[in-house]
Amino acid sequence: MSKTIEDPKAPFVPNYLLYLLAAASEAASARFHSHVRTRGLRVPEWRVMACLTDTDGSMVTELARYAMIEQSRLTKIIIQMDARGLVSRRSDPKDGRRVRVFLTPQGRTLADELVADARAHELELLKSFQGGDGTEIKDTLRALIRHLESDQPDQADGTASLARNAEIADS
Repeated sequence: MSKTIEDPKAPFVPNYLLYLLAAASEAASARFHSHVRTRGLRVPEWRVMACLTDTDGSMVTELARYAMIEQSRLTKIIIQMDARGLVSRRSDPKDGRRVRVFLTPQGRTLADELVADARAHELELLKSFQGGDGTEIKDTLRALIRHLESDQPDQADGTASLARNAEIADS
């Protein structure tokens, strides 16, 4: 067990797992998010586009989970992105009540460029890990996500878990 967990005199916040996860994410994301903004996108828009590069034609409910954006907020973002010509919304042919979101050719070009930039950014970050590829930390984070989601079954609409999405993304 970690000495900081066992030692009640150790400072709490700088040794708290949730703080460390959030701080690492914030620090790792800051430079890339700045780059995203120079390309004319807000971070939530980038997340939507990144998700659509993997699963173009996703339903809004799936995008909300994978992009980690609350669904009603995401709907507004998608409407704005549609107006800018980055995505298009279409009714699901099997269920007209559901909306599927697709990258437009303009959106696809921008998304593909940013995904390439994100991969390069990730490679730079991963060089700081033993082995230089981040395999161990990615495996550890996937295991943590699986553990945290183990008592929360997937939603009835078939939305994939974050852990399963992370496994798919790395395969």
